[in-house]
Amino acid sequence: MASKEEVAAFIAAEFPQTKCSVQEVGDGGATVSHQIGHGELRPGGTVSGPVLMSIADVALYVAILGEIGIVPMAVTTSLTINFLRKPAADKSIVGVCKLIKTGRTLVVGEVYLYSEGSRDAVAHVVGTYAIPPREE
Repeated sequence: MASKEEVAAFIAAEFPQTKCSVQEVGDGGATVSHQIGHGELRPGGTVSGPVLMSIADVALYVAILGEIGIVPMAVTTSLTINFLRKPAADKSIVGVCKLIKTGRTLVVGEVYLYSEGSRDAVAHVVGTYAIPPREE
């Protein structure tokens, strides 16, 4: 297992391009937040789908690192997203992940995405990560 501080430091060092900040890690889950700016909006004043997918992917990765430790080469093998409602254009997006199954080679989790301050999810995501073989 890795602490919130260890995971946040790893994400900051290895993925400096992400705007996601680690809020919580542990108990088989994680919460991340992503501040939304003009560059993340699509026509119609809503947060773009690729931004939402990215936030969900980071939330899943953070939860996995918190659960199994810092494994840089854990990679996404599938990501399915259901867009539920229009996110607020002026609020951060919060991704709340819960791991469903943690196996030796695959981890499956789900992520709910919310506009900050809202209890209604804007998207639901299920993703799978492949875990590389551990060196012995």
